[in-house]
Parts: sequence; C-alpha cells; structure tokens
Amino acid sequence: MSSHQLDPRSMADAQSVSNFRTGEAPANYVRESAWVVWVQFAAVMLMLTGSVHLIQGFVALFNKEVYAVGSSGLTVSVGYTTWGWVHVIWGALAILVGCCLLAGQWWARFVGVVIAFFSAIGHIAFLQASPVLGAVAIGIDIVIIWAIMVHGGELKKPKI
Repeated sequence: MSSHQLDPRSMADAQSVSNFRTGEAPANYVRESAWVVWVQFAAVMLMLTGSVHLIQGFVALFNKEVYAVGSSGLTVSVGYTTWGWVHVIWGALAILVGCCLLAGQWWARFVGVVIAFFSAIGHIAFLQASPVLGAVAIGIDIVIIWAIMVHGGELKKPKI
C-alpha cells in the first residue's frame, strides 16, 4: 500500500499543497496585503476604546467623586449620569463594530470611522474630567481613523 492511499485528499489537493511548499501558490490561493494587519489593529483598538468608554460610563454612573472636576466644570455642562449613559452606549456600540470589522464586514469600516471620530469629540468634551485618559484615547481614535481610511480597502478579497 502506497502513502497516497492513506491520505483522504484527492491527488489534485495533494499536488496544490506540494506546490505551495515549493513556493508556488495554488490557483485558488488569494494573497492578502500586509496592510490588512493595520485594519485588524484598528478593530482591536476600537474594541479597546469601547471598553474604556464602558469603564468611564460605569464610573460616571456609580462613583462620580473619582473625576477631577464637577459636572459644571466640563466643556459640555451636563450631569455625570447623562455622560455615563452616553459612554456606556457608545462603548457597547464601539465593541460591536470592532468585532464586525474583524469579521470583515464592509459596512463596519464606515461605522468604525464615525464611531472613532465621535469618540474623539466626546473625549475632547470630557477632557477636564480625566485629562490623561482622554488624551491617550484621542490619539488612539486618530490611529483608528487613519488605519481604516487608508487601509480599509485591503479587506476586499476577490471572489474565487
């Protein structure tokens, strides 16, 4: 009994695998661009930003004394309860869109840019309450927008 009789794959599959090992890509192999990693990084950072929004929202809802200024000292003078619910909803949405972006959903690119943009605007408005975290989050939002806008088209794969 020869070795190819033990292998359940067809001879064509075995040939394409052997060509792949020698450096030749099989006919149905689609090579992804290395820039796809930036979009995947942006998706993970979008989920991280959503987690930060969730934490800020729950802190604003349950422990208002943590923040550096009172609600009247914020750029947009609304209560911390309102800010808390905005952060919780925005954070959950950012995590959901980040997961969809990792899954390769085409609509998640547009929504991810919108979420990152308004996240940066929200952190600017909330900057007096937590300046260090806000500055870091704004920087991350800018990287997310850049990665999705510049390299988002790399996620498109040709149909086989």
